[in-house]
Amino acid sequence: MNIKDINYLDYGTPLEGVIVLLHGWGQNVEMMDMLGRPFAKRFRIINIDLPGFGKTPEPPVPYSVEDYAKKVNDLLKHLKVKNPILVGHSFGGRISICYAAKYGASKVVLLSSPFRPGKAKVSIKVKIYNFIKKIKFLKLFANYLRNKWGSTDYKNASDILRGTLVKVVNEDLSTYAKAITAPVLLIYGKEDKDVPIEEARELEKLITDCGLIEYENAHHYAYLEKLNDTIAILNNFWE
Repeated sequence: MNIKDINYLDYGTPLEGVIVLLHGWGQNVEMMDMLGRPFAKRFRIINIDLPGFGKTPEPPVPYSVEDYAKKVNDLLKHLKVKNPILVGHSFGGRISICYAAKYGASKVVLLSSPFRPGKAKVSIKVKIYNFIKKIKFLKLFANYLRNKWGSTDYKNASDILRGTLVKVVNEDLSTYAKAITAPVLLIYGKEDKDVPIEEARELEKLITDCGLIEYENAHHYAYLEKLNDTIAILNNFWE
């Protein structure tokens, strides 16, 4: 994929640096722009539609988190940006963890971001599907069950994005997290069912310079549910 195919917003004044916004799975620049506009008088804001989402076409093959981080780095090199402030929600947070470790960042904000495969017990549905897909003449039925029982993200995705989702959710980014040297701020909702608060607490232990904000009565989009609080907290973090 050529960087000219990547859609992004680029605005603001780089008096205090560059903020790069990375949205979650299935989202686009609109979901993150409310974290860019309030700081546009102080920072240059680069808000990216990640490959496969918004107005950016899908990658040519299923991407890993590292592939996405590289593509973001390619774009930022083109824009002559080094050591940005990274702000990533969920999937965008995974990319931020990898990017900060590999390419460097001045600060990192992770919003409800997972960093390793989920540890939920295998459900009876998954056990049935895994058994059926091994039987050759039941392959079509296995495809039916996959589409019927699969997650909403998986069912709504194209073949390439399905492959990408499988890669992404099964990656363990612990090693990348340990390698981050920049200050990191975690903002998570205590009622998040997608990324339990316990995951945030474990991630905080891995990162050298890290602080965790836990929002009461907030979920996977905690940064939006508590938007004014988030903006105030980020203002303090920039200082």
